[in-house]
Amino acid sequence: MVTSFSTKKNKAPVIGTVCSNVTNLVVQAEQQLDGLYIPTTQPVSLLSKNPFLSIIINNYNYAAFLRQAIDSCLAQCYENFEIIVVDDGSDDDSAQIIRSYGDSIIPVLKSNGGQASAINAGFAVSQGEIIVLLDADDYLFEHALRTIAAAWCSDSAGPETVQIQCRLTLVDPKGEAIDLYPAPEITFDQGDVRSLLRQRGRYSTTVTSGISFHRRVLTEILPIPESDFRISADGYLVTVAPFYGAVGAVEIAVGARRKHQNNFWAPLGNAVCLSHLHRSIQHDFLRYQYLSQIIGEVISLEQFGLGDHFHLMSRLPSSRLSPQQHPCPGDQPEQLALRGLVSLWHLRSYKARRKLILSAWFLWVGFAPKAWVRPVVDWLLVSGSRPQPIDRLSKLLRRITR
Repeated sequence: MVTSFSTKKNKAPVIGTVCSNVTNLVVQAEQQLDGLYIPTTQPVSLLSKNPFLSIIINNYNYAAFLRQAIDSCLAQCYENFEIIVVDDGSDDDSAQIIRSYGDSIIPVLKSNGGQASAINAGFAVSQGEIIVLLDADDYLFEHALRTIAAAWCSDSAGPETVQIQCRLTLVDPKGEAIDLYPAPEITFDQGDVRSLLRQRGRYSTTVTSGISFHRRVLTEILPIPESDFRISADGYLVTVAPFYGAVGAVEIAVGARRKHQNNFWAPLGNAVCLSHLHRSIQHDFLRYQYLSQIIGEVISLEQFGLGDHFHLMSRLPSSRLSPQQHPCPGDQPEQLALRGLVSLWHLRSYKARRKLILSAWFLWVGFAPKAWVRPVVDWLLVSGSRPQPIDRLSKLLRRITR
């Protein structure tokens, strides 16, 4: 039987309304004792030794990949879990694929509302102590749930843990391995990451399919604002959740992140799409707005982004290559390049040799003649654009910076 879910009663209010309660809780926590996490209304209890996990697969027009995603969940070497598949109004064969699994999954078929809407809908019918998120174009390895459950039950994950992030294997459309994601030379940030969020709006984490959350934190921070996060809803979750508790990490790859033409953030091709850079900048500004609410401070979004090297890796090339459409018309590329250097050397998740290589990139993009900028931007951000000698050099540099 197909479950249908309506989001008419679950529309996202404006930013101020969504976050006003969160801001009040932050103030209360700071008044009690500086350094405490936001108090939750859900009881904090130890997990069972065999926690019940809910996998929420969010899908929109990924019929070509959906069956592999579902099958990978059904093949898990772990028994205590449920699979919730949310179809967000697809107009391909996704609904038929979902129906074909019968009672082995929990189907949620809804009208199109975006990724945030799909995750909200999946959580509404979930029962798990731990919520595992999975994009429909990705898939899990058979040990994934066992690994995730063990991480949540380990000594390093105390009752204050609200989020655990895992490595993924980056694969091509056919499932051939390309690399680890995040790259192995990048260290996950763990524990209390609130200071990193306050300083630069970001910490070293991963994407949707590599993240799991304790139910109690999602009960506090959901629904994800649907109109703001039609895509990249994980940006909201990983920004807000750490103010409720600690972040853990697993170095083992638990699944595959697929890189393909229809994946907005990881396009295949030979050049950076400038409109993607613009939307990435605007998405960061949106996260900063919610961060501003939760820390209870008014921040200048454009100024705040200057402390985040990852944000500047979009903002600097945008300012050089597309100044007329650049979202921040007052930007000076030379200043952005220098800001990139400063933010890099404050990172604790990168080794010194990697910082040196990226420092050279910032200086080149910021100060080189414009005609020389585009290839260097493409070579870093789009691996398929690299000539073979450059690709070999890139791989060599990565090996020596690990």
